[in-house]
Formats: sequence, structure tokens, C-alpha cells
Amino acid sequence: MQKKVAFYTLGCKLNFSETSTIARQFEEKGFQKTDFQSPADVVVINTCSVTENADKRFKTIVKQARKINNDAFIIGVGCYAQLKPEELAAVNGVDLVLGATEKFKVTDYINDLTKNDFGEVHSCEIDDADFYVGSYSIGDRTRAFLKVQDGCDYKCTYCTIPLARGISRSDTLANVLKNAKEISEQNIKEIVLTGVNIGDYGKGEFGNKKHEHTFLDLVKALETVEGIERLRISSIEPNLLKNETIDFVAASQKFVPHFHIPLQSGSNTLLKLMRRRYMRELYVDRVHRIKQQLPDACIGVDVIVGFPGETDELFLETYNFLINLDISYLHVFTYSERDNTLAANMEGAVPLKTRKKRSKMLRGLSAKKRRAFYESQLGKIHEVLFEGENKEGYIHGFTENYVKIKFPWNPYLVNTLQQVKLIEIAEDGIVKVQLVSVPAEV
Repeated sequence: MQKKVAFYTLGCKLNFSETSTIARQFEEKGFQKTDFQSPADVVVINTCSVTENADKRFKTIVKQARKINNDAFIIGVGCYAQLKPEELAAVNGVDLVLGATEKFKVTDYINDLTKNDFGEVHSCEIDDADFYVGSYSIGDRTRAFLKVQDGCDYKCTYCTIPLARGISRSDTLANVLKNAKEISEQNIKEIVLTGVNIGDYGKGEFGNKKHEHTFLDLVKALETVEGIERLRISSIEPNLLKNETIDFVAASQKFVPHFHIPLQSGSNTLLKLMRRRYMRELYVDRVHRIKQQLPDACIGVDVIVGFPGETDELFLETYNFLINLDISYLHVFTYSERDNTLAANMEGAVPLKTRKKRSKMLRGLSAKKRRAFYESQLGKIHEVLFEGENKEGYIHGFTENYVKIKFPWNPYLVNTLQQVKLIEIAEDGIVKVQLVSVPAEV
């Protein structure tokens, strides 16, 4: 009888793309992929270690998997598996833990699926994670996450990613284009470019530090792939988002006007303590350049609150900086101490209660920013990629500039791009739209 495998992914879009690649490897070995809620012979949990909470969630997910099938062979992979393999292996019910390089050979480590008394660990020294494995996710019909880069050479004082994923390295341009073509052949309309530090693309493309291509070369080449309607840049460091890239996106037929740019703090004092590679003045410059070229562009921002040394004054510096910046939404991260990072031993630890209060303030600001951005788009015509789920009688989608919209359910609209007029913001914060032209089959 065909063995079944289920997957659970924690964390970022990059993890989702890698889970999809691992799933395809299982399918090539004759496994049938099944939903996490269904009984499976093997369960693979792709972990994250960006926050403390992600570590705790792993144990919860293992418990859920055992409840569904107590005999399931449970495997932990991903960032947390690389950083703390023994800790994962000690979780009751875990049979196998694979680190940064081993996760892409997971099927080689599975024999008879007999449950182990203790989790077996295969985890390399992170310095050995110097080769590149390309991947992409095709979990839903409308968009795919395409990994173009892995690892990071930056040494931000709060971050464990270099310890979990190794040095910065890139896929070859030829392979990225091959993967993009494969995605386009599956009638997927949108590709989201993903990686740990995608603006660093080109580094390590041939297993060394030689730069054959740059991020600009990458976006220009992807523009030529036939069959893909939309391309979206996920997250890019402000110092690596060059004017040429912004100008290219502004003139592009395929790249959408949506940028997600990590800021982390609006205080230069804290940016220096974090060892970020820019000051806030550069960030302002990037936002102004985007808005000058693309007035309706959506700009998302990552911010960390509660970093060591963040006094009330320095927090307010960030808060006021963001109020006055023409951005669209925030991703707020509450700082948590991570082992083997410089920040964990810094003076000036912020009490947890204060961290939570500041996080709440910034989340409130994010809601206001998003609302203001949505209001600025009302009455305008945009192109929407409709998704496949019927949610309480509505079909949802995103405009090219990342406004979430809804329209009365119509199965003919699924996975189509349509011109719509943005009408009003509903009670749930999603924008109602009218179709500008009715498709023939609707």
C-alpha cells in the first residue's frame, strides 16, 4: 500500500518553497502527499527559529501529529533543526532531525519507518552549508514562491539566520529561469521571489564569491519568461535596493509595485547596535524614490521592538519616524533573546511587559497605515489576481499593489486577472470591488 506523507511549515515564504521541493522528492519515491490533518506514515515539520514562539510551536505540532497518528514517523528539519538539533530530537515522538544541508536528502535517511526511542540527528557544521539547492512552492493555483538565494553574510546582532542557513549563496540564473518556466507551465499567474537576503543575489552563484550576475540582472531576465503574468519581490534590504531596480520595476510589465523593506528601527543609535548596514536617512531615500516613480506602490516594513537599549525616547523616535513615512503596513517583531547572538548579552534589556506594550502600539499604527493606504486607492482601477477559495460567499484576491479585495463568489474568476474598481472598505477591512469588464464566460 502506498505510504503517505504530510507536511507542516513554520516561518517564512522561503520555508514554504523548500517544503514544496522536499514534498516533490517524497512523491518521486512513491509517497502520496496528504493533508496534515489526515493520518500519514511520515510527518515532516519544517521549523523556524526567528522568534522564541516558533521554537515552542514545534512541540505543539508534534503533539497534534501524534494525536492524528501515534505511529507516524516524525521528522524535524529547517532552521531550528540546525541550531538546536538535540533539543528537537528530545521532543517526545520525534524520530529524525535533519540540519541545513541534510534536509534536501531527507528520503535518503528513511529506512523502514520504525519509530525510534530517541530522535536520530544528522546535522552538519554550518560552515559546510556552502552549496545551493533551488526550490519553489506551488501550493496554490494562483502564485508560487521561487527561491533564488540562501544564507546570509550579514552579522546583525539579533539574528540566528547565518548560524541556521550558512553563507550567502545564489542559484544560477539559468536554473532560476528553468524553475520559473516550470512554474509558468502549471498555469500559475504570479511568482514571488524569495530568499534570505535576495538583494545579495549573484554571490556564490558558482560556489565562490565571484559575482557573475546581480539582482538587477535577475529581475531583467525574469521579465522575459513567457507565461508568467506577475512577479513580486518579497523582502529586500534597503542598502541593496538600488535605484536601477526601482526604476526597472516602475517600467516593468510584470514586476508589481510592491516592496517589502526591513527597517528594524527608526533610531540610528539602535541601527548601529543592531549592526544594520544603513542609517534611517537611506531608508527615507528609498521610500521617496519608490513613491516618486510609483505613487500607488505598496511598501511594507519590518520593525523590531524591545531591542536591548531601546529606551522610551528611542522607541518614540521609531514610532514618530514611521508615522511620518509614506508606507503601507508594518510587520512587527517583539525582540526575543536568541542563543549565540551578540544582542543576547547586551546591556539595557527591555522588560517583557514594555516590549509587548510597544508591539501593540506599532501594530495599531500598522492598522492605521494600511487603512490610509487602502483609502488612498478607492475609486482607482487596479488588476486583481483572484484566488480559489469561497470564503463566506466571497472570492478574494490581491491587486498588483497588494490591496486585499473581495467580490461575490464566482468560480469562473478563480486564477484569473481582472480589472476592478475599488469601491469601499468593508467592516472586515477588506476592499469591495466592481469588475470593470465582465469576462465572457462569467
